[in-house]
Parts: sequence; structure tokens; C-alpha cells
Amino acid sequence: MASRGKTETEILEKNLYSQLDRLIDQLKDIEESKDDMSDEEYTEQKQETLEQLKELNASVAKFKEGNLSLVDQMNAIQLAIQAAVSNAFQTPEVIQMFAKKEKPQLHQRLADLDERIKLGQVADMKSALRQKLEILYALQKLGEKLTDDQNHFLVSNSNTTMKEFEIASINISTGLLNVAGNQIQEAKN
Repeated sequence: MASRGKTETEILEKNLYSQLDRLIDQLKDIEESKDDMSDEEYTEQKQETLEQLKELNASVAKFKEGNLSLVDQMNAIQLAIQAAVSNAFQTPEVIQMFAKKEKPQLHQRLADLDERIKLGQVADMKSALRQKLEILYALQKLGEKLTDDQNHFLVSNSNTTMKEFEIASINISTGLLNVAGNQIQEAKN
């Protein structure tokens, strides 16, 4: 009987990740097709996708309230959704790697990006630097130790959107502590 709850939790987690992946891919497709759409069409499609992400975020919050064993995975999904919705991260692939806690892939993407920048193979330097900032921020949020140079880059290039994401992640952590506290209190009663 105990394995039944575990299996259901795994299925739920898999479904949530699938839905998150689908929405991130949809954002990626919208960004890639931006030049082929009118401004109004682009804005409408992006807003619809962001609205779906917000709905997914609300569902994840409800799941977290009821089951502490889901909190860690739901927290990762919710942070990724918050990153996408707040526009802190504009690179869908980075959002996906962040949501799935793919630290090695993030490190590799950062190394590849640094190499392309060093060799002058980057067409849009502003976009490349924003992506580097996103990767470093994701790694930091996943508990990775950054080098002094990376920390300096992060601090000196952090923008208001990243700060908004930081506030959102603090709010999620506070919610996590509240859920844990409530469940401990219920167990005592």
C-alpha cells in the first residue's frame, strides 16, 4: 500500500515536468518564430503561454500544501516557472535545465558559451551575456559554488528582473517552511 502513494507521486511529478517542458518548448518556439509574426500575434501567444505557466504554478502550490514529500520537486518546478513568468530567464533551455536540476549540462553550456565569446563567435553579445547571467544564477540557486570571477560577474550584471526572481524564490522558501511547520504542528496534535 505504501508504494501506491510513491508511484502516484512519481506519476504526478513526471506529468508536471512534462507539462513544464511543453510550455517551455512553446515559449522557445514563439521566440524562434518572433520574426514571422506580427507584434500583436507574438505578444498574444507569449502572454497565453505565460498565463498557462501561472496556472501550472498555482497547481504546484496546491500540491505542495498537501504533501511534504512532494515539496522538494515541486519547489524546483515552481522556481523554474517563476523564472519564466518573471522574465528573469529568457532562455528556455536554461529554464529546462534549471527545473530538472541538470548541473552538469548547465556547466557545459556555460563553458561552451564562454568559449564562443572568447573566440568572437557570438553574433549578439548582449544576448550571450544575458544567457551567461541566467546560467550562473541557475547554478547558484542549485547550490553550486561559483568562482570569484563568476560571483563578480553575477553581482555586477544582476538586474531588477533577477532581483524580482530572488524575492519570488524567498517567498517560495517561506511557503515551504510554513507547510513543514503546519505538518509538524498537526503531528503533535
